[in-house]
Amino acid sequence: MIITCPYCGPRDLSEFAYQGDGNRKRPDQASTSQKAWNAYVYDRLNPAGEHNEIWQHAGGCRRHLAVTRNTLTHAISKVGFAGAGATRKPAPRRKPRQKS
Repeated sequence: MIITCPYCGPRDLSEFAYQGDGNRKRPDQASTSQKAWNAYVYDRLNPAGEHNEIWQHAGGCRRHLAVTRNTLTHAISKVGFAGAGATRKPAPRRKPRQKS
């Protein structure tokens, strides 16, 4: 499977680490509801079809990516940066210094 990192371009699956379901909402950190935390930690859906997931480009830029993948065909329809800085463009890469 090939995942196209918005920063590094198309890369093999071996460079990525699956981070989990992209649809789950974490309970408020101040919450003491055992039911809410148990549901967050243990309850999982097993959807057939389009699914939002979080992946980390561990073997590359190390950015977290929001990936929409079909769980039946493994076809990836959408990839973007995940998290609060999702709309932020990555910093440009520096060119190596040339030796004089």
